[in-house]
Amino acid sequence: MAVPAPIGTMTRNQTQRRRRIVQTAAALAVRGGVEAMQMRSVAERAGVALGTLYRYFPSKMDLVVAVVTEELDLLEGGIVRRPPTSDTASGRAVDVLLRATRGLMREPELADALVRSLIMAEVKIELDVRITDLVWRVATGDLEAAKEIDAREEVEVDRESIGYVLAGSLTSVWIFELVEVLKGRRDIDEVERRLHVAAERLLSSF
Repeated sequence: MAVPAPIGTMTRNQTQRRRRIVQTAAALAVRGGVEAMQMRSVAERAGVALGTLYRYFPSKMDLVVAVVTEELDLLEGGIVRRPPTSDTASGRAVDVLLRATRGLMREPELADALVRSLIMAEVKIELDVRITDLVWRVATGDLEAAKEIDAREEVEVDRESIGYVLAGSLTSVWIFELVEVLKGRRDIDEVERRLHVAAERLLSSF
């Protein structure tokens, strides 16, 4: 079984190579969806050997997760640079979730693959945790901890607190709504309305 290269121990060249692979996969997905992200095609276009690609990403789903993770990094960076301005915790939380929805829906096939992986536990992914952390920070008005995205693992978040559990419940609602969008049963306006209803009740004590 292939073992992915630990990101924290990579050299600069390895980090750049990994980023090139992810960007190549994302470009292929833009043109042809997840089906276009064939491992051999990604390796050829990224200029790396197929075996090298598998050292970084043991499976196609690992590569999908990496592409979407980069989208989440951009989301977090955007939230830090341009925080939600609503006066209410629920309004700020919904702002974050709508930005996440729009970001993921730019590549709906990738979003679909990601959600399926989350439900089926095909790969280790912390989409729900990352989104909940961000929702909790904006809901509580604490974005200081999110200023350094690369230091995310060092941020102390009390995930056992009642507030965090409520934020996590809102994230669960969001994931369900995202599934409904992917199935064509919701549009973004309807998702926004439903998220506001859920957020106003779940985060009323913030």
